[in-house]
Amino acid sequence: QVQLIESGGGLVQAGGSLRLSCAASGRTFSRYAMGWFRTAPGKEREFVAAISWRGGVTYYANSVKGRFTISRENAKDTVYLQMNSLKPEDTAVYYCTGALQIATIEGAWDYWGQGTQVTVSS
Repeated sequence: QVQLIESGGGLVQAGGSLRLSCAASGRTFSRYAMGWFRTAPGKEREFVAAISWRGGVTYYANSVKGRFTISRENAKDTVYLQMNSLKPEDTAVYYCTGALQIATIEGAWDYWGQGTQVTVSS
């Protein structure tokens, strides 16, 4: 079992930046691919970014490519999502997720955090 706890969400103006963190505990974090999904008001949960267990492979949704960066520190059992040039449409609850294989499909992920709210004002 892997427990995931997100932090770093908040309110920011459009054009600003936030860094989300996800701390993992339980099974060996470094063996798991990690990802971020988000759920915007009135919308279904969508893929944001993912990183392989060694960090050598990353995937991004087209909507965040060039603005968001996913990274990880296996020594700290933590994955990050650096979000720059934020837009009002980035407003959502952001969820950290983990799985043995990197993927972009929601159903492929095994473990989920409780989520952290990100609100971008115009």
